[in-house]
Amino acid sequence: MAEAGNGEGAAGRGPANLGVIAQYIKDLSFENPGAPATLQPRQKQPQLSISIGVQPRQLSATDHEVELRIDARAVDGETVLFAIELVYAGAFRLTNVRPEDVGPITMVECARLLFPFARQILADASRNGGFPPLLLDPIDFVAMYRQRLAAEQGNQIRPA
Repeated sequence: MAEAGNGEGAAGRGPANLGVIAQYIKDLSFENPGAPATLQPRQKQPQLSISIGVQPRQLSATDHEVELRIDARAVDGETVLFAIELVYAGAFRLTNVRPEDVGPITMVECARLLFPFARQILADASRNGGFPPLLLDPIDFVAMYRQRLAAEQGNQIRPA
């Protein structure tokens, strides 16, 4: 198991640990609605939009599922070349972890562990659909986590 956190874990019961129980595809969709016309050589690069989300869910006192959701869409003008939706998830066991550390571990570290596998699935799906492999750049999950915290704190502020 990989160490998660610094030093002693919850209640001084030893080092915090993060273990991977399983990784799996929960949902995968590839659409190539205009084939074979959309597979022809293009004069310009298509517009590519990508959205990424991380959704943790507690399964038990120590076990958590983390979903990495990636939606990618390539368009040329009004023509959709391809659309890929992927939900890649993992089940993780966190032991000796302080409650305040669960969020950062699941949203950042677990997502980091899932990302390379999800990236490969997207690359294979786009290549198998007749397009060049879609290779995503590394993702800053720390920044995503901070944005989520800021949004949640903004929603908690209520006018007097």
